[in-house]
Amino acid sequence: MPDTKPMQYRILRRLQDDRAGERERVIAALIASPASISPKYFYDELGCALYGAICRLPEYYPTRTEVAIFRDNRTEIAEAVGQGAQFVDLGAGDCCKALAWLPFLNPSRYVAVDIAGAEIERALGRMAPDFPEIEMVGVVADFTAGLPLDDVLDERPATFFYPGSSIGNFAPVEALAFLRALREQCARRPGSRLLIGVDAKKPRRVLDAAYDDALGVTGAFNRNVLLHLNARFGFDFDHAGFRHVAFYNEARGRIEMHLEALRPQSVHLDARARRFETGERIHTENSYKYASEEFEAILREAGFAAVRHWSSPDEGYFVFLAS
Repeated sequence: MPDTKPMQYRILRRLQDDRAGERERVIAALIASPASISPKYFYDELGCALYGAICRLPEYYPTRTEVAIFRDNRTEIAEAVGQGAQFVDLGAGDCCKALAWLPFLNPSRYVAVDIAGAEIERALGRMAPDFPEIEMVGVVADFTAGLPLDDVLDERPATFFYPGSSIGNFAPVEALAFLRALREQCARRPGSRLLIGVDAKKPRRVLDAAYDDALGVTGAFNRNVLLHLNARFGFDFDHAGFRHVAFYNEARGRIEMHLEALRPQSVHLDARARRFETGERIHTENSYKYASEEFEAILREAGFAAVRHWSSPDEGYFVFLAS
């Protein structure tokens, strides 16, 4: 009889091969005033390793708080999600956050989606031997630009898993558009759900410390984006010429991360030069924080009708399940 067991894992590469257009978009954002860099460029191999270190810092509470919510409510959340659905891990990285759920949800298919292809390939290589009954697929894609999953998922229900409060990297209007796209994915597969982690607003001192730790790991992570751009596009940033700046912008309800020039300097971007004066900043990331009722309202506006959530004891972090 033929072997009907699923393959150990497979990797689908869905990043658009538009290096010239990508380069122009990156240069346009750097030449603009204020300059900016998309946070997706944090995640080269070194950036992924530094982010993993950030998640273990004493100041960086989101990861351990979310883990505690999952641990303390595992049975209840698993019952609400249900068994056997396809499990789509958005921004999977090293897949560790999803790994803890696999024995409880027994998904028929695990789909790890991330822009960092090497990271998810290593992770699936580690995981697949322990879960031979689960079909495992890695999709290398920038899912913020669309979810290329129509030939990966079938008509069965799917659970879309977006942990780590990464939804905060979107501006609220962008978050709404992204959640609407996820709702459309759910609508095409009746019984589907979204399980998502959301960070709450809290005192400035707590937020500032979480994104500007004493060891300087977050600073190294932020400056590494310049090394990644140099390697990817042939620019000549001096990463030592910039310092990490992070602070909570209370009026906008978001953490902002910037790179600030320590001295006047010019960076060559192909045939163009971009001069940075002392104190001039490059905006690299936002992380929006939400009250529970604010985020529930966004979910409902996106089209999710049934919404429930679990929270940390201090109401400082939330996990929402929406369908």
